[in-house]
Amino acid sequence: MSDATLHATDMNPDDFAVQIADQVESFLVAITEVAKGDEPASVVPFLLLEVSQLLLAGGRLGAHEDIVPDERYEPDPGPELDVDQLRENLARLLDPIDVYSEVFDPYEPRKAPVAARISDDLTDVVSDLRHGMVHYRAGRTTEALWWWQFSYFSNWGSTASAALRALQSVIAHVRLDQPLAELDGLDTDQDLEDDALEAEAGRVMVEEIAAPLGLRPVK
Repeated sequence: MSDATLHATDMNPDDFAVQIADQVESFLVAITEVAKGDEPASVVPFLLLEVSQLLLAGGRLGAHEDIVPDERYEPDPGPELDVDQLRENLARLLDPIDVYSEVFDPYEPRKAPVAARISDDLTDVVSDLRHGMVHYRAGRTTEALWWWQFSYFSNWGSTASAALRALQSVIAHVRLDQPLAELDGLDTDQDLEDDALEAEAGRVMVEEIAAPLGLRPVK
């Protein structure tokens, strides 16, 4: 495994930190702007692009050797910023395609799909990234990198990947002119069996989502 990871000697650590921080900052700014709803027709394409670019940073963190923080205990970054308004704005903009089904761990045999929300996923990712950004802006570069790498493995990497798959699926259905039935009944608070989830997930007609998303089916 050691041969497959990138070591600190392969790149100036400061350069690596700056590049990762720039990608994180770019994502945070972009999501905030998208959530304002100034260009509702472009929400899904913009999110697809931004999440894809963020996962490149995540891949670099994942391929890097384990980053060890300078201190044994994490310095207090202060109170977490409220993301409720961001979540609500994204949910409103993404309706009716916000809820989707996802297999939590593809390596667990016969794991049933669960219902999730793109808006929840993105705000969870934002929270993780902001936490690390507080350390970075305070000059605790190693702490920031450690947090971003750790939370990539433990939360935001899989969360962003799931949201990306959902966003890509929406655009693919529209571009390939593959209608979906209406998304009624799929609820993140329900514990649904496989058959019920398959029957309920993905019921929005292409005609209903193509115009709002500014997309045209492939003929």
